[in-house]
Amino acid sequence: MTRRMILPLLFGLAGCAILIALGSWQVQRLAWKQGILAQISARLADPPVALPAVPDPAADKYLPVRVAGRFTGPEIDVLASLRGVGAGYRVIAAFQTDDGRRIMIDRGFLPEDQRDRPRTVTAASILGTLHWPDETDSFTPPPDAARAIWFARDVPAMAAELQTEPVLIVARGATGDGITPLPVDTQGIPNNHLNYAVTWFSLAAVWAGMTGLLLWRIRRRTD
Repeated sequence: MTRRMILPLLFGLAGCAILIALGSWQVQRLAWKQGILAQISARLADPPVALPAVPDPAADKYLPVRVAGRFTGPEIDVLASLRGVGAGYRVIAAFQTDDGRRIMIDRGFLPEDQRDRPRTVTAASILGTLHWPDETDSFTPPPDAARAIWFARDVPAMAAELQTEPVLIVARGATGDGITPLPVDTQGIPNNHLNYAVTWFSLAAVWAGMTGLLLWRIRRRTD
């Protein structure tokens, strides 16, 4: 090996090491995410229980519950879309339980052209999942007050608007009025770590090949 080859070789080894390390980290993240998804799936399969007195956003997330009561009228329409249907809204309704608590029910999806259709269902028994969606960030627009449209489910803000507890139950079954339930599942939780790992390992292989080609060309010039 000539002295001219040492620096490219070190540079190539360092690049490969970094890329392989990134790929290995994504493999570890994949295992972690699969464990999280398995825990969520197991929690969703638990038998439903009564609504806790003080639901905890961390301990009670994805907890199956059953409540009975009536819809009290105030609602929030959150902009959404459904595959095969198109644009529409998630209907978040104020709900008073039989024991007098005011909470929110995510009734599901309503197509845009049915938004103004009268909703007549009042009394209901709801089987659903406690949920605190993480949908808002600094880029989320504020609610459009003029059109009464929200752009994300923000549990504390919606509770303040509907004057309920900051508790959201996502219905698992139909609640009437032509609203399609959108129950909580793991399909909406992104898990792209395998793709990321394959990408990093592929880049490592390309980097190694380019390094080998460069070293071969340097050696030919030297010879």
